[in-house]
Amino acid sequence: MFFFLQVPSKPKCLKLFFQNGNCIHSILKEYENPQFTIEPVLTDILNDMKTFAPAKSYSMIIGCHGMGWLPVNGSKSRMLQDFRHHWEYKNVPQTRFFGGLSAEYQTDIKTLSNSIKNSGLSMEYILFDDCYMSSLETAYELRHITDYIIACPTEIMAFGMPYSTMGKHLLSREPNYKAACDAFHQFYSTYQYPYGTLAVTNCSELDNLAALMKRINQQYIFDNTQEGFVQPMDGYSPVIFYDYGDYVKVLCKNDSTLLLQFSETLNKVVPYKTHTEKYYSASRGAVPINSYSGITTSEPSHNVKANDYNQTLWYQDTH
Repeated sequence: MFFFLQVPSKPKCLKLFFQNGNCIHSILKEYENPQFTIEPVLTDILNDMKTFAPAKSYSMIIGCHGMGWLPVNGSKSRMLQDFRHHWEYKNVPQTRFFGGLSAEYQTDIKTLSNSIKNSGLSMEYILFDDCYMSSLETAYELRHITDYIIACPTEIMAFGMPYSTMGKHLLSREPNYKAACDAFHQFYSTYQYPYGTLAVTNCSELDNLAALMKRINQQYIFDNTQEGFVQPMDGYSPVIFYDYGDYVKVLCKNDSTLLLQFSETLNKVVPYKTHTEKYYSASRGAVPINSYSGITTSEPSHNVKANDYNQTLWYQDTH
């Protein structure tokens, strides 16, 4: 296993392996304060991985912090100064997010996608051990560089993925995504904070979904007065991440024929998903899940953090 460890002193590339029943690591390379959030440096790191660990196929696990598709340097607004991220809440159970506390330590999804593409790699799956990364807009950006995405549509508790039970299903020659979801649910349903959501996205089906969504958007315009009837998947106010399946149900109203086609297509896009009865948000606490498709959208959001939504590839290809 190839492991990139970013630490305040010197980021390192490590090789992890078992020897005589013990987990051993050896340092393959140290980096002198690289700007690892920019495309050329990320590409170089991935090229190092190919050199150090040649293989027929690769998968990637990203364990840090997450805010879905939201860009690092989005639209500026005075209201953004008052925006409070979920990691800023104190004296509550902690969750995770993708990137750092400030822009210099955060990475755009497009940067990640381009870096993987530049290196000539294609992942079997990318697992985001972060909050809010099971996002339709995120998956669509990554659809050409990974076969599957494993991620949470909500916040995930700071414990993260239960690798001790999930790992064997993901490290096998052919990953068993359903078993991985089952192991996730089994762990979090009995955890001290019994809140967890997880989904697996099949990226090869996303273009079909985009074509169908374009048809839907040509026929229907979302009634903003109905926003409160769509399942929220975060604790922000206004909401940023909504359940995608529930959003389309509200959008299409009583069009049963179109909704059936949509449901069949979405089930191919998200073949495996799981959730506990409630999800957890650092700002709102435990929130009931009444509708769950395993993936979110920010299409109906009026939060200032989503002001750049029309710049996403998903929006551009579905409108």
